[in-house]
Amino acid sequence: MKKVLLLVLFLIGLSWALSNFQGLAAKGSYDSIILNFREDVGAAQVENQLDAIAHQFNTSPHYNSEFSFNDRIFIMRGDEQTLKALRRSDVAKYTEFIEPDYVYHAYSIPNDPDYSKQWNFRSINMEPAWERTRGKGITVAVIDTGISAVPDLSKTKFVDGYDFVNDQVEAKDDNGHGTHVAGTIAQSTNNSFGVAGIAYEAALMPLKVLSSSGGGTVADIAEAIRFAADHKADIINMSLGGGGESQLMQEAIDYAHSKGVVVIAAAGNSARNAAEYPARYPHVIGVAALDPSGNKAPYSNYGAGVDISAPGGLITGDDKSGGVLQNTLNPQTGESIFEAYQGTSMAAPHVAGVAALIKASGVTNPDEIEAVLKKSALPVTDDNLNHYGAGKLNAAEAVKLALSGKITFEDFFQWLRDNGYLNPRFWIDGGVIALWPKLIMVLGSYLLAWFLKNYFPFTWTWSLSTGLVAGSSGLFFLKGVYLFDAPQWPFRLAGSSIPELGNALQASNGLNPFFASVLIPAILVVLLLGHAQWKWFAVGTTIGVAVCLIVSSITAPTVFWLGDGAIARTFLCMNALLCLGLAYLVLKPEVRTR
Repeated sequence: MKKVLLLVLFLIGLSWALSNFQGLAAKGSYDSIILNFREDVGAAQVENQLDAIAHQFNTSPHYNSEFSFNDRIFIMRGDEQTLKALRRSDVAKYTEFIEPDYVYHAYSIPNDPDYSKQWNFRSINMEPAWERTRGKGITVAVIDTGISAVPDLSKTKFVDGYDFVNDQVEAKDDNGHGTHVAGTIAQSTNNSFGVAGIAYEAALMPLKVLSSSGGGTVADIAEAIRFAADHKADIINMSLGGGGESQLMQEAIDYAHSKGVVVIAAAGNSARNAAEYPARYPHVIGVAALDPSGNKAPYSNYGAGVDISAPGGLITGDDKSGGVLQNTLNPQTGESIFEAYQGTSMAAPHVAGVAALIKASGVTNPDEIEAVLKKSALPVTDDNLNHYGAGKLNAAEAVKLALSGKITFEDFFQWLRDNGYLNPRFWIDGGVIALWPKLIMVLGSYLLAWFLKNYFPFTWTWSLSTGLVAGSSGLFFLKGVYLFDAPQWPFRLAGSSIPELGNALQASNGLNPFFASVLIPAILVVLLLGHAQWKWFAVGTTIGVAVCLIVSSITAPTVFWLGDGAIARTFLCMNALLCLGLAYLVLKPEVRTR
């Protein structure tokens, strides 16, 4: 019974559950097949095989492109049955490999026609982040020149704000700056018009503190910060700044931070070795600007007060393609225009938008959100003058890090979709009797995949799988092999897992505590940790031993000198946890957070 359970866990359960591991591709779709003929096969033989394929499968293989001649890469129409038939045919002897020509898809590319001009979104790896969250339920306060209802904000959600310049509720923009900033954060997206925004399902709170000339007072800005905090804003973006430290503003920022609000500000455009206020205050994330090549923009401030960098753009002469494009308004005419701006004012809303995605992913504490932003950023070496802060903003890694260890409906739904479990036929086949086992299998597989993906994100290799088998079950089928007059102990050893080696040698049913513990995995880790390939054997063995000990604690907890009661179960469970902890420590450096 014990071996059957282990077999289910490792040879069946993992084959279903590990399909969404890092390093393992999920099942893809295809309608064509790749044939790569060997270089030592003559042209005449290749032609003969192509004719045979055309005759048997009623389809003609052809070169993929003009660049396929030297590599002998041919493509042909075909499905899974065709693929299997080809691999069993004589053609396989003449090829390096025969494999599906999988169809890959771009990540959630918005249908906004000018999205292709938003180089800034691609530079922060935006598209994979949209697969997980778009900022729903988050409110971002834009403390700026106000926000006007331009067409590409028509589907964006707004909450009530305030105009502190004119002391009125409606905070219209009469400059264009605030509307442009708001667009980067939450421009209406997938509306077949204009451009896209980062957290396009978030809500915007317009707070006007700057006049049509772009100037505003500390008193108005401080009141706007408190207003945002009191009216349940989650994020504050301030693409503004200047010299002079203010106790009033510092207290307002501290107040907002105490209420869980993330405060983000532009570092300034003076190319000076220090960020301006409010970016320099504690509890404010100061943002420097990057040009389209990913270098510090020449105008951006740097040094003290810079926490992270993000695209700010660089416009050279009449060429505005390097600027940050958004829908805003012409301050002279009040008409809607699409205009490219540059500045740290354009960099800050990128960080505000990603902060909204992080909070929507379940990270609520402002210090923790800042930590996720910094930890996920792409680091820059030799940054002695602090041009980049913690590094360059990376939206995909930030969301991935924010969701690490969390079970969300979006993640579960995506896992169901990627593994084919949304196909109604899967649930209908077998009738009602098979429904509950399928449901348990799917939920169990997802939980196992989620656990391993978050805490043991390894790449699947033969050394790893060998270690898993050795640690968990061994070649258990060999225990039943009997050869007349041959010694049986070699079969017992080969058919035992590492925790069972002691009782295999002693021909006993009890587990030897020296073998059924973390001791052997720890020795293997110490000996093999520095080896690129065999390190994974040690990791696999450690995880396999952990599972074997857990199963043994449930099914057969007999341990030499400890009996078969609570003490033995506790011993096995504690050592299983130590094994998992050891494997986690070994794998932790492998986890990419940047």
